Amino acid sequence: MRLVIMGAALIFASNAAHARQTGAPNEAIMGVWANPSGSVRVRIEECGTKLCGVVVYANEKAKADAAKAGTDVLIGINLFREFDRYGRNKWRGKVLVPDLDRTVGGELKPISADTLQVHGCMFGHVGCKNQKWTRVSN
Repeated sequence: MRLVIMGAALIFASNAAHARQTGAPNEAIMGVWANPSGSVRVRIEECGTKLCGVVVYANEKAKADAAKAGTDVLIGINLFREFDRYGRNKWRGKVLVPDLDRTVGGELKPISADTLQVHGCMFGHVGCKNQKWTRVSN
């Protein structure tokens, strides 16, 4: 579960180009993304002036792992928090790791229209993980 949630990356190709053309850069990473194992799905959306990622699906193991660490209700929480765009097609913010009951620094970077790279580090640049998340239709 730690690997599932630590890495949080958003990736897209054609959507990114379209977003730049329309002046809506955040649209490229908005939508529903699944972690590599498919145990968690997060909907990335605007939360005020920033982006966040709300858990919309979690399998029973993910829910149980989160509950053991103190996160009783996984569905509906903001897994990705306070993400701001920086650089070209990158977003930086915080990632909640429910099975560790910790929030870490994170980065989201679209790699293609349907692939998002999620990167998170426990302490500065120590204890880092990368994951490739996949866009899902719901």
